[in-house]
Amino acid sequence: MSTPIAPVPRPGIMDIAPYIGGEAAGTIRLASNEGALGPSPKAMEAYARVAGSIHRYPDGGSTELREALAKRFNLDAGRIVCGAGSDELIGLLVRAYAGVGDEVLYSQHGFLMYPIAAKSVGATPVAAPETNLKTDVDAMLARVTPRTKIVFVANPNNPTGSYLTGEELARLHAGLPPTALLVIDAAYAEFAPPGGDYSSGVELVEKHANVVMTRTFSKIFALGSLRLGWSYSSAPVADVLNRVRGPFNVSGAAQAAGVAALEDAEFLERARAHNEGCRTWFVGELKALGLTVHPSIANFVLVSFQGQKPGKDDAEAARQFLKDRGILVRQMNAYGLPDCLRVTIGTDEEMRAVADALKGFLAG
Repeated sequence: MSTPIAPVPRPGIMDIAPYIGGEAAGTIRLASNEGALGPSPKAMEAYARVAGSIHRYPDGGSTELREALAKRFNLDAGRIVCGAGSDELIGLLVRAYAGVGDEVLYSQHGFLMYPIAAKSVGATPVAAPETNLKTDVDAMLARVTPRTKIVFVANPNNPTGSYLTGEELARLHAGLPPTALLVIDAAYAEFAPPGGDYSSGVELVEKHANVVMTRTFSKIFALGSLRLGWSYSSAPVADVLNRVRGPFNVSGAAQAAGVAALEDAEFLERARAHNEGCRTWFVGELKALGLTVHPSIANFVLVSFQGQKPGKDDAEAARQFLKDRGILVRQMNAYGLPDCLRVTIGTDEEMRAVADALKGFLAG
């Protein structure tokens, strides 16, 4: 029997390793950095209220949601573009500004969607080495070439939890040519402690035409299932995104829930305070066990098993030990960190269960 002839994808597509999300079939799910407290009750109520109108197309411009975002963060609504998660916006930016022969620069342990998006349009992903699991501004700038079209920085970074200060972001931008687009992926911005040196990049967006900030409702707002994200950029970049996105790319239910979530400031602060306190406690417990926990300002921590006694220095063995007890965490092989596990900060009870299980693993 002859082999049927099938359409051939563009060169480079088959070089993409598909993105694999965190496992979901477990009692305690701490593999995907989902919000520990779940969504705001107000967001759930808003979602339920629109059930009778899901036969209608949504507002293609996400007008009410953009206005709510502008009010909440003191931004220009006309320069906000909403998408089906920040993943969609990342893909649209690469599609609009990069192609065959171009380069997309990102940090060594940055979000896997950056190289995937680059390869999908025929561009070459370029990874700059990090220093102490943190984006190295000098290393990034050293790898900028005339072919560099987009520079991605996750701030805070997933999966390391580290971040660049506002001053460091400004120095990175200052070293880039005006033809290169700096995309600051601030998916975990709301978890950063207020009043510190962290910046989501919004100040750079206000000053420069070649900077974009992307955000998501999947983390602290806990609306991951609705796929809702947004970007803030100069007017020309927003215009480009509106030209290449789908006409109804954000569902009406997502828009309604997003608006309600933004209005529930009390719930947002409760979620942030819970994360701060629970993460601090959990890190202390793991350090007491002799594990290395890398500094994080996000809703997850990166735990290294390197240096443990033989048999207990295997991160994959630890992950399987936890999984056998119904606890799901994320393995880091795909990020070049095989000795590490990423653990989402969940509820107090969930984190106690993880700490107890790891104590059992190391003692066994």
